[in-house]
Amino acid sequence: MQQKKNIYFVGAGGIGMAALERYFKARGYNVGGYDRTPTDLTRALENEGIAITYDDSAEAIPESFRNPADTLVVYTPAVPDSHPGLAWFRANGFEVVKRAAVLGLVTRHSKALCFSGTHGKTTTSSMAAHLLHSSPCGCNAFLGGVLRNYNTNFLLNDASPYSVVEADEYDRSFHHLSPFVAVVTATDPDHLDIYGTEEAYLESFAHFTELIQPGGVLIKHTGLKLRERTDPSVKIYTYSRDEGDFHAENIRRGNGSITFDFVAPDGETIRNIELGVPVEINITNAIAALAAVWAAGELTPDVARSAMASFMGPKRRFEFWLKQPQGPVVIDDYAHHPDELSNSIDSVRALFPDRRLTVAFQPHLYSRTRDFAPQFAEALSKADEVILLDIYPAREEPIPGVTSEIIFNSVTSPVKRLIKKSELTDILQQTPFDVLLTVGAGDICNYLPEIVENARSRS
Repeated sequence: MQQKKNIYFVGAGGIGMAALERYFKARGYNVGGYDRTPTDLTRALENEGIAITYDDSAEAIPESFRNPADTLVVYTPAVPDSHPGLAWFRANGFEVVKRAAVLGLVTRHSKALCFSGTHGKTTTSSMAAHLLHSSPCGCNAFLGGVLRNYNTNFLLNDASPYSVVEADEYDRSFHHLSPFVAVVTATDPDHLDIYGTEEAYLESFAHFTELIQPGGVLIKHTGLKLRERTDPSVKIYTYSRDEGDFHAENIRRGNGSITFDFVAPDGETIRNIELGVPVEINITNAIAALAAVWAAGELTPDVARSAMASFMGPKRRFEFWLKQPQGPVVIDDYAHHPDELSNSIDSVRALFPDRRLTVAFQPHLYSRTRDFAPQFAEALSKADEVILLDIYPAREEPIPGVTSEIIFNSVTSPVKRLIKKSELTDILQQTPFDVLLTVGAGDICNYLPEIVENARSRS
């Protein structure tokens, strides 16, 4: 990196890529990149001085990034090898590396708290970043969601020895990391388009544990199938809501709040921790975050209480768009795995037990829909009404015979609809809802402003 002064990101609009762009821009590098279409995030990056083009041709690459001697090219696996700009860089002798490899360099030069798992890693890593940021030591953070406390997915602190990293298992990206503290939240099979089998998926997590620095710490949820392969000097702890080395006691729910006592393995108990985002799954998420900061030796009772109470959560993670005691409620969640979807629906039920729940779900990826259609249908069937959108393809081409209908046919809710996403706002306007949960990792969130405006107008 010493001889490089320019860094060009192919797939610059990805949330994880954006954090690295901001990191290197803050350190004085000339940063630019390509993405397919403008978004709020790419426009924000441009306003921060990062040059982004939306033309994928080699000719569109700015002159300042066309010298292989002083330019590093970083790409995300979501960009195909056939991308003309990426192909030009490779053909002309540039150093071209995956985003994960660059993030790995950051973790090797810091005490990295790395949060992995099928689900929960964005929220737990965000909580840990907020905890450290609220403490005297601070942190650098590279997160998979925009923190509502800071309106960014990236935190910078040149004086801090800590980095907080969301460790993504997609394409085995987390194998580039070097954790000081590693957290594994869940190992339910996912990304089977990459791994093929559950055994291969579990093996990738086992390898991840091998990367923990000597003298480091592994914190894993109880009951996982994970067979860790850590260095003998690595300390291993378990956690969950109700049991394990780290757990919660004296959980109190009421008046829209959740409070609990945090129990650590040394017998220390931090009492009266109140959740800023009071949903059931966040008890477990908070335990993981608190445990990681405890393992780093930076957790104090005052910071634990104040930071958890002020934590607003990442955008699109159980985010309230409209909350009225007697009127419509709208919640958005990024859940795209069956277990995440089930937990999200359960959380809404716990908050609003006596109200009618409508779930609008946009499946993400043809391969994931194919692999988990029965589980998605089972989770959705917990709702009073289901509105199922067409599949958001993201990086994938269609798979013959795989449509949202293979989920829809097995949903047992009393009311269910199979629609195109363009029909969503009209249907919700014609059929008033009580509590609406929109779910999915695609672009269903783009319809929320109109949905909320329509809901307000009738309440």
